[in-house]
Amino acid sequence: MKISFFISAAVVLTAVIIALTYDKTAANEQDSVNCLYVSPDGNDQNEGTKTKPFRTLAHAAKEAVAGTTVIIREGTYDEPLDVKHSGADGKPITFRNYQDEKAVITGKSMTSAEYETPLIRIDNKHYITISGLTIENLSVSSEEATAMGIYVTGSSSHITIKDNHVRNIKTTADEGNAHGIAVYGTGSMKDIKITDNTVEKLTLGASEAVVLNGNIDGFTVAGNLVRDNNNIGIDLIGYEGTADQNDYVRNGVVENNTVYHHSTFGNPAYGDEYSAGGIYVDGGRNIDIRKNTVYRNDIGIEATSEHKGKYAEDIKITDNKVYQNAYTGISIGGYDKERGGTIGSVIAHNIIFRNDTKELYGGQLLLQHDTKNNVIEKNIMTASDSRLFIANDFKTNEGNTVNHNVYHKEAGQDGLWMWKKTEYDSFSSYQKATKNDVGSIYADPMYRDEESFDFTLDPDSPARPIIE
Repeated sequence: MKISFFISAAVVLTAVIIALTYDKTAANEQDSVNCLYVSPDGNDQNEGTKTKPFRTLAHAAKEAVAGTTVIIREGTYDEPLDVKHSGADGKPITFRNYQDEKAVITGKSMTSAEYETPLIRIDNKHYITISGLTIENLSVSSEEATAMGIYVTGSSSHITIKDNHVRNIKTTADEGNAHGIAVYGTGSMKDIKITDNTVEKLTLGASEAVVLNGNIDGFTVAGNLVRDNNNIGIDLIGYEGTADQNDYVRNGVVENNTVYHHSTFGNPAYGDEYSAGGIYVDGGRNIDIRKNTVYRNDIGIEATSEHKGKYAEDIKITDNKVYQNAYTGISIGGYDKERGGTIGSVIAHNIIFRNDTKELYGGQLLLQHDTKNNVIEKNIMTASDSRLFIANDFKTNEGNTVNHNVYHKEAGQDGLWMWKKTEYDSFSSYQKATKNDVGSIYADPMYRDEESFDFTLDPDSPARPIIE
């Protein structure tokens, strides 16, 4: 009886193993059927298999249909990739590198570029993924041209750009433009995902490293490393005339990005200005900016509109670490009275630490023109040598609530607060005159190790009951 039982069990187990092996083999065969390979050693007359790959990205793009994965083998491809077909729901078209191999798309030979000049173009396509590629070395010299690493436009939707490395995209024209990753919703766009990319060492002119502009409803920009570029890091734009209707980016999340070393100082389009934001909302709506680390830019995080009568609206700036930026940490409102402003937004639970490093009087928190009904609460601010916590040199400041914040008190150094163009040199006088921050404190938050930017609070920190 026992022997019979074990034999039966062994037969069943063997059958299960065979079935699983068959399923795995079948899945691999199915994957192989849906894959096209490209290699510098290939030939476009080949079948596009792993052993007989295509030679060019152009031919692979032509052959890829819904459900196809184009696998790009190691090497340098001196040609642009123009995506020719759309995928479908559950059957995207994917362009990616092979395993850990380095697949490079370069623009070195594109020396006479005009107008919009991307290395990867996705125009009016749907369900497309670009993954694991290095996109580099494209330069334009004309003010009419715009160099771009990856360009998504039209009514493209369900687009994923992940795990790519974009670098050395540049304009050499004084008033030129360049982007690392640019998404322009000239038509209606939805479901744009830009995740876990590195975008660096770009010469941008008047443009941005990563930008979403126009009619884009629903997006995620997460986990990216954006650094060492000479204009804005991540920008979310509205009201520039990109789309005929709903011309503003909305309903999205910008989270867990690391953004640093962005400055327009020395950029020919700006001269000696410190105006590059690490993360910038220019006319966007209903956007969460959270859990980012933003440091050593001109401006850390900014939300406003550059267009008079238009607003950045319902922007939530929360749980970010913003430190050592040249002009200010977090800014809302237009930079002059000919701009728009910021309404119905929240700045909360942020660490805003020693910004205004150039002592430009931007403080840790800057309120400019046309700020209305915003809530600023439960932040911890540490002043720089300027000693300015809040800068507000405009009287166009209505209905804003500022409370339950922690201002870092340091021995022998008094703080400054400016509200509606009046400066206060003590916390108590500022509270009394403005009725702001009645539930806030001026005390040492007791960071674990601020020199290494470890902003963990000591268990006995007086800040804990205020911000939690």
